[in-house]
Amino acid sequence: MGKRKVRVYIAASLDGYIAHSDGDIDWLDSVARPDEDYGYAAFIETIDTVIMGRKTYEKVLSFGGEFSHADRDCYVLSRTERPSEGQIHFYSGSPDNLLDQIRSRPGKDIFIDGGSEAIDLFREKGLIDSYTVSIIPILLGEGIPLFKESKKEHPLKLVEATTFDSGLVQLNYEPAKI
Repeated sequence: MGKRKVRVYIAASLDGYIAHSDGDIDWLDSVARPDEDYGYAAFIETIDTVIMGRKTYEKVLSFGGEFSHADRDCYVLSRTERPSEGQIHFYSGSPDNLLDQIRSRPGKDIFIDGGSEAIDLFREKGLIDSYTVSIIPILLGEGIPLFKESKKEHPLKLVEATTFDSGLVQLNYEPAKI
């Protein structure tokens, strides 16, 4: 079995936001279709570990119902130490150490499930193996950007682009080998 890949799978507005400034993501409903999941089910089958930021974790909990990643190991990045709650672990160390810990065990790929701060921690260290970004046909005009500003470039190679009847365009990238 090869190295467990670190993968981002996220949606953004055409102008590059993942949520309004207040965290609202209702605009994602504009592309919701009863018979279309935009490849999410197939993607999530390749995942057994999720890493997410604390704000994303709290947003997911605010939806109510069962936690969407209850059947996977989930690491919530937090500055505050907290005891684990079942398969949910709160982590405040370095991204490198977390990946070493996860990869020391066999398993499937690792999903960075937002937000932009969590993605940035791994992106800045060159730890992300693939990005799947679904572009939603809407201009929000403001909000939480998909990527934080960076002082260094991160060249990517387009692996696949898929268009959908809803207007959503899904782009799959990997880091470019320079």
